[in-house]
Amino acid sequence: MSEKITEQQVLEALKSVKDPNLNKDIVSLNFVKDIRICGGIIGFRLALATPSQTAQQTLEEQARQNVLKIPGAQRVEIRMELDVPKGKAIGDKEAILGVKNVVAVSSGKGGVGKSTVAVNLSVALAAMGAKVGLLDTDIYGPNVPIMMGSIEEPKVRGKKILPREAYSVKFMSVGLLNRGDQAVVWRGPMLHRLLEQFLRDVEWGELDYLIVDMPPGTGDVQLSLAQLVPVSGAVLVTTPQEVALADVRKAHNMFQQVGVTIVGIVENMSYFSCPNCLEKHEIFGSGGGEELAEKFEVKLLGKIPISLGIREGGDLGVPIVAGAPDSPQAQAFSQAAEALATQLSILALKPTRLPILNFE
Repeated sequence: MSEKITEQQVLEALKSVKDPNLNKDIVSLNFVKDIRICGGIIGFRLALATPSQTAQQTLEEQARQNVLKIPGAQRVEIRMELDVPKGKAIGDKEAILGVKNVVAVSSGKGGVGKSTVAVNLSVALAAMGAKVGLLDTDIYGPNVPIMMGSIEEPKVRGKKILPREAYSVKFMSVGLLNRGDQAVVWRGPMLHRLLEQFLRDVEWGELDYLIVDMPPGTGDVQLSLAQLVPVSGAVLVTTPQEVALADVRKAHNMFQQVGVTIVGIVENMSYFSCPNCLEKHEIFGSGGGEELAEKFEVKLLGKIPISLGIREGGDLGVPIVAGAPDSPQAQAFSQAAEALATQLSILALKPTRLPILNFE
């Protein structure tokens, strides 16, 4: 008669299975939940911290093969889940109920495709199984409704504004409220109140990530966001040329001053792939994203090529990640989204160092 399989045996078998993104084993990361053993049938949940279908498939297969090596194991039943950790932020600002991570997507200047990046990162994260919201705070150029293909005015339930939803992403924008060509001329206090309403009075529900598309530059909205809610991190969008890099450096310094962690750089309009000659043409130069990432000691999340498909998708309200998910451009956005989620998980799971108190 074979010996009874123990929970400790299962855990030991799973200790050699490493999360490819977080580079730690799934047991020490506390991903293994609710181990159940019935004779030779072993079941458990794997609650992963990062939305990545490729990583999920790899981890599930490795976990199954390792557990089947236990003497007496006949079948392994694994239920895969996504459990994104709640982000850490400096200060004691009141969090948004149900929102785990607030992520600012910002740029030092306009014209670098920041909103396009924010929209496609959001849609890519949602396609990976995450619960995602997108808040368009670009008061003077609220393009998110057009890019998401929904410009209808949001409804109100009680005292809460109901966000619009497209491509499994909940979104809100001043463009849904201020429709038409009417100019928005607001000063700092008015912008602060509007942002607070969008953060507190919109019924966001349960979200893993709330992506905030910031106005370009380093103005009132950036400061208000840092003052109102705990921000898990900021993504800086740039193009390769020096004039864009100089402005991104200013944005980086601004976020440092208000205590927001920079989680990575996205280099947009990185190159153009000629459909005829099949060569890459670096129209705006090269190496800018790498230079900034190295200087700031952060991750280069991705390099997004120039593409007619990206522009057309934005104009038609069909982000390229949704409209052409297998295209190289969509894959670049998806890889950047996965890299972003990984960096946020690393920050959230990093042990918090307690301050050293000196009582002398």
